[in-house]
Amino acid sequence: MHKGMHTDTERCLRAVRSKDARFDGWFFTAVLTTGIYCRPSCPVVPPKPENMVFQPSAAACQQAGFRACKRCRPDTSPGSPEWNQRADLVARAMRLIADGVVDREGVPGLAARLGYSARQLERQLRAELGAGPLALARAQRAQTARLLIETTALPMAQIAFAAGFSSIRTFNDTVREVYALTPGGLRERVPKGHAGGTPGALSLRLPFRAPLNPDNLFGHLAATAVPGVEEWRAGAYRRTLRLPYGHGVAALTPQPDHIACRLTLSDLRDLPVAISRCRRMLDLDADPVAVDDQLRADPVLAPLVDKAPGRRVPRTVDEAEFAIRAVLGQQVSTAAARTHAARLVTAHGEPVEDPEGALTHLFPSPEALADLDPASLAMPRTRRTTFTTLVGRLADGSLHLGVESDWPDTRARLLALPGFGPWTADVIAMRALGDPDAFLPTDLGIRRAAGELGLPSTPAALTARAAAWRPWRAYAVQYLWATDSHPVNFLPV
Repeated sequence: MHKGMHTDTERCLRAVRSKDARFDGWFFTAVLTTGIYCRPSCPVVPPKPENMVFQPSAAACQQAGFRACKRCRPDTSPGSPEWNQRADLVARAMRLIADGVVDREGVPGLAARLGYSARQLERQLRAELGAGPLALARAQRAQTARLLIETTALPMAQIAFAAGFSSIRTFNDTVREVYALTPGGLRERVPKGHAGGTPGALSLRLPFRAPLNPDNLFGHLAATAVPGVEEWRAGAYRRTLRLPYGHGVAALTPQPDHIACRLTLSDLRDLPVAISRCRRMLDLDADPVAVDDQLRADPVLAPLVDKAPGRRVPRTVDEAEFAIRAVLGQQVSTAAARTHAARLVTAHGEPVEDPEGALTHLFPSPEALADLDPASLAMPRTRRTTFTTLVGRLADGSLHLGVESDWPDTRARLLALPGFGPWTADVIAMRALGDPDAFLPTDLGIRRAAGELGLPSTPAALTARAAAWRPWRAYAVQYLWATDSHPVNFLPV
């Protein structure tokens, strides 16, 4: 666990000297003599130890008056894996800030969603990250602005608006302060022929910590894709996105050192949220070395990890959608679950345009499904009740599934619903809520894999054995599932 790693000077110095990219995003190096901050893997000759100060976030560096290094571009490193593996207030707040809540609802809105006062929240974030929610959101706006300046030919006024700035003047001041260049100066640095592209479509590179095994990640998303909402086309997983200001289409293509991401948005203000949700769905902020090292300690898992290291947990861009699909998939095949979902999409989804492919709809919202006639669902009566109860709770707000959800509390609320057993609650905790320790001991594929590998196959005995895999049991599930020849485990050809 690297919590508060920036306070361990020796360890930070070792990471900087060895230019270890695994620690990018864990901490930042602020250089007193130059006033610049870098990622640990910066290619420049490291400064003297006495000239380095280590900070927990880019926002803390910016607040202390440091500017981003032009060589290593520290603001583009993958996010800290801590926000994915922790369930406390700071981690939940960071997930919401990444999802753009401060820009849309302000700090009071952020605090209200977490059930704390704005003062308590400010105090906790400052104590751990050296910056409050406004500074953290500002650092994110600056990063979005730079991305748009460098990858599009959009006018600066549009970029300022899209990145979440309230005025062009604030946008100009922030960019100058963070990057020591004007917005125009940043654009001039882009090699000719790089900026631009189709109007409305943005092409970005999403960084990750290596290794990343795309097989089960994209295999899962493609094999379970709901027609009209998702598709696999020309080596990319494509899907529609329901976003705060509008909608969009994301196309994600695995490359050896990044994920190529093409976004078409109806409202550019949704860019930071769209990026954040794509990163979450592909689990790109994970620390695969920490996960794999822990799982390798088990002699049964070691060969599976060595054969295909860097497996990620395939997640979702919409927690409520995933929960609804999990219920549709109870006790039926992948193909049957897709058929059920496709019917709902055609009947209740919102139509969207897709000039580059065959996507037709947004997945229906819980509100749109709350009025449907249960008799129209081709499933047993008890499952209909499970479905209508879940949709009703999501629609009236008495059950909320989001990036900020408290994992144990939400799992307990799900288990209280009719027809929700441990498998459904845990698959939602794992793939929708992002709990890295969610485990599925009753899953058929897991029990089959366990039997073949000589692990105990009864749920209780397997759970006892899996205690050694904590806090990464959701990743152990991916390695165990991957022993099977099911299409979810393979990149589509």
